[in-house]
Amino acid sequence: MVVDMSRCAKREHCTDCITACRRAHNVPLIVSKRHEIKWIWKDSFEHAFPELASDYLRSDLKASPFILLCNHCDNPPCVRVCPTKATWKRPDGIVMMDMHRCIGCRYCMAGCPYGSRSFNWMDPRKALKDSEINPEYPTRTKGVVEKCDFCAERIDRGLMPVCVTACPEKALVFGNIADPDSAPRKILADRYTIRRKPELGTQPEVYYTV
Repeated sequence: MVVDMSRCAKREHCTDCITACRRAHNVPLIVSKRHEIKWIWKDSFEHAFPELASDYLRSDLKASPFILLCNHCDNPPCVRVCPTKATWKRPDGIVMMDMHRCIGCRYCMAGCPYGSRSFNWMDPRKALKDSEINPEYPTRTKGVVEKCDFCAERIDRGLMPVCVTACPEKALVFGNIADPDSAPRKILADRYTIRRKPELGTQPEVYYTV
């Protein structure tokens, strides 16, 4: 995935991608920072890219919140540390999470350097109204970890991730990075992009144009 920050910044308070993700995947809206569940969220440049932050950073980068999500790393540490194989990497590169196999040990959360996983400290179903529940996607229980899965259930049907289709500015671009003719590859060839903490060797597959 490529996130075009110039497009994303056009709508200062837009959260359409976050709202669409929550509705599609029954992600509860929990105000408490201690208990919140995040699949896709916004944070500052300094928090997203601490190694690139400086006193002389461009003012627009300082002011714009960045869209963050699981980076679906090519070398995912969360997969290596999971004792039950509840998290694994598909052949197409998507890092998956099986909430039924998860035992709640949170090793994957300790292994992820991006804060891309959330633990259900409380029953997430109690935070969902019946009218909000998407019957096509399972709800979760207390004591399991969850995260973005790039809408694997949609990709398998030939559809784009819901965050991509929900973005009014088309700031999120998704595709097969192994295909030189794909939309992400064309952007990477033409634009300068950055990734979160690439020095860790995780090989994150979410890119940001700046």
